[in-house]
Amino acid sequence: TIALDELIRNWKHPLENVFPSAAKSAVETQTIVYRGASKKTATVKYAKPRVVIPVFPGTNCEYDTARAFEKSGAVCETLVFRNKTRSDISESVQQMAQMIRSAQIIAFPGGFSAGDEPDGSGKFIVSVLRNPIITEAVTDNRDGLILGICNGFQALIKTGLVPYGKISALSETAPTLTFNAIGRHVAKVAYTKLVSDKSVWFSECELGEVHAVALSHGEGRFVAEKTELDQLIRNGQMIAQYCDIDGNISGDPE
Repeated sequence: TIALDELIRNWKHPLENVFPSAAKSAVETQTIVYRGASKKTATVKYAKPRVVIPVFPGTNCEYDTARAFEKSGAVCETLVFRNKTRSDISESVQQMAQMIRSAQIIAFPGGFSAGDEPDGSGKFIVSVLRNPIITEAVTDNRDGLILGICNGFQALIKTGLVPYGKISALSETAPTLTFNAIGRHVAKVAYTKLVSDKSVWFSECELGEVHAVALSHGEGRFVAEKTELDQLIRNGQMIAQYCDIDGNISGDPE
């Protein structure tokens, strides 16, 4: 018989220098706990919140996103953002702004926006959000929620909506997403532990809960200056941390 660990080691070894299976070193971690945040609620209540889901060239998770929202009782509207001609773009911008103003939630799905171009694969979505008409619509909808998945989350980071809550010009030291430390695409199931009760998206969850999350990305590493990172932690904006299956906080890439 051969031990399982030995089989895995021999399977990984031949191409380990070309396609490393782990980062060179674990990330330094600290245990975060943020408790007691005041719960924010919408000024106007809706029996069925309206969700607008923009569909950009290359994104592909709009059906999954709509299904999840509808399962929770929301009404979803998808908007295919057309960019074949100048008039297509202009019409899409106007329609998107109108839909945002009538919605309570904006959800940006994931996928491969604009072919998942390197060094910021949410760039096309960012350019749309920075259009003055869209920016004004998003700013006016201050009572609503925004969700970004995959490319959508990258766009929220690159516009400043995360972590600053508004579309703004970013400094060179602003938080961002960059290439994975391992130097390649990562696709696996990771465990995360809920460490803050501030986000309304987790209002039905308890602090300390561990969730198994499927991930697949090449630029999923969040980086920020230490002072800014410390401020995010103090604000309760660091919602979850990577952990092992037992909930122990871990910086181990595996």
